[in-house]
Amino acid sequence: MARVLFINAGSEGHINPTIGVVEELVSRGEEVVYFTIEAFRERIERTGAIVRTIDGEKFIKAFISGGRNYLLERINGLLHTADIVIPSILEQINGEHFDYIIHDSMFGCGRLLAQILNLPAINSCTSFAESKSSFDRMLDQFTKNNPSEIVKAISGEYQSLTEKVKEKYRVEIDSPYEVFCNPAPLTIVYTSREFQPCGEVFEQTYKFVGPSIASRFLHEDFDQVAIKGKNSIYISLGTVFNRSVDFYRLCIEAFRNTNHTVVMSIGNQTSLLDLGEIPQNFIVKNYLPQTEVLKYTKLFITHGGMNSTHEALYNGVPLIVIPQSADQPIIAERVANLGAGIQLQMKTLTANQLLEAAEHVLNQSSFQKAVGVISESFQTSGGFNRAVDEIFNFIAN
Repeated sequence: MARVLFINAGSEGHINPTIGVVEELVSRGEEVVYFTIEAFRERIERTGAIVRTIDGEKFIKAFISGGRNYLLERINGLLHTADIVIPSILEQINGEHFDYIIHDSMFGCGRLLAQILNLPAINSCTSFAESKSSFDRMLDQFTKNNPSEIVKAISGEYQSLTEKVKEKYRVEIDSPYEVFCNPAPLTIVYTSREFQPCGEVFEQTYKFVGPSIASRFLHEDFDQVAIKGKNSIYISLGTVFNRSVDFYRLCIEAFRNTNHTVVMSIGNQTSLLDLGEIPQNFIVKNYLPQTEVLKYTKLFITHGGMNSTHEALYNGVPLIVIPQSADQPIIAERVANLGAGIQLQMKTLTANQLLEAAEHVLNQSSFQKAVGVISESFQTSGGFNRAVDEIFNFIAN
């Protein structure tokens, strides 16, 4: 039995794909110590892992202190988190032995901790993988497209923070790419090579295992019978960007006089009372077990988070993607380019436009065909079982 140090400050999108991996590691005899924020304690403990936490509020405060407007500012934010994360974790594991470390790809301290502890490292990549060349091109655009005084100020802060972290923790940081993408000798990517943009350029140290979809506990306030056989339209903006009363009202306007059964998840930040009268063909809940709902869905209207997109395509469901933030525009573009759905913009969206888009996707067989190709690539990639196989092969060698 090996002892595994898993580092993932995380949001839903970064935590959920690791659930099946951790369960599988534990079932094969590994002891997993999983560092995250308190909000995910119960979810991780159900896997059989030992959960320890970092201060989530201090982490977020440090991260956003770097700035949010430019990529290099976010990199600076990750460097700011070093003094929150590294001392806390080192204190909590003092005197303990670990055989290897698994760290999230966008959690800037993961690669640093692997160096400090001198452990074999595995990168857990829950978004699209990023090559150094494409990442450097993005940074070049930052330099070319912004006033020199802004570039100079942000770049100067990056240099200052880098030198501080290197000196304090005796680590090597050779590029912003290392801070933001945390490259490691093995990278587990939770998508298929076919769905990954430019998937062919990644070498064999990148293992595209497909979506890691583990069973989730059903919510006691949800009756599956209500949607079985309905072949419904499912609407959700995920768990972060879901405070959008105007959007939910727009959906009600779009589909209230149709024959579609519409299942809508509105999140805990929105009250059902804010939506007014709910039409009879709507089922509206603050929370729904998405992986279960998608089994009975014919169209998913989504923000385009990686988890949501994967879960829909895995279940053969075409998409209308209305991206909100983060990597969602990139995911939406990929879905559209592969013919598995269409992309709409929230700012200009009307009820008629949404209805017409839904009817178009539902009535054109090409969307279902494209989804089928992607779904097959997901289902044959191996999921969390293959992820653990690859981890064991890496450690053994």
